[in-house]
Amino acid sequence: MPRYLSIVHIDESSAPAEGPSEELMQRMGQLIEEVTKAGVMLDTAGLTPSAQGTTVRWSGGKISVTDGPFTESKEVVGGYAIMQCKDKAEALEWAKRFLQVHEDYWTVSCEVREIAEG
Repeated sequence: MPRYLSIVHIDESSAPAEGPSEELMQRMGQLIEEVTKAGVMLDTAGLTPSAQGTTVRWSGGKISVTDGPFTESKEVVGGYAIMQCKDKAEALEWAKRFLQVHEDYWTVSCEVREIAEG
């Protein structure tokens, strides 16, 4: 069965400074438990805020290192999930369910891509 990477993008300007609510974390935990019991979830995690990140870039034959926050980006990668699904349609359904556990004030999206094998 193919594996899919779901890259979670968040708009940090719409996310609460104190992080996800307790209710959101509970709903997310229930969904992750369901996905795991279904045999789909292989790995998942959230990431620290972009202010704690660093970008290493190769351009024009030179390395540059930039510490966050990254003001040029509105959306940042907030987390990921690796799922093994029968097809892309199933991976998209799980991604939709993940997005729907968030409160209305969040701006969050999932980029779902199949992992190239071999």
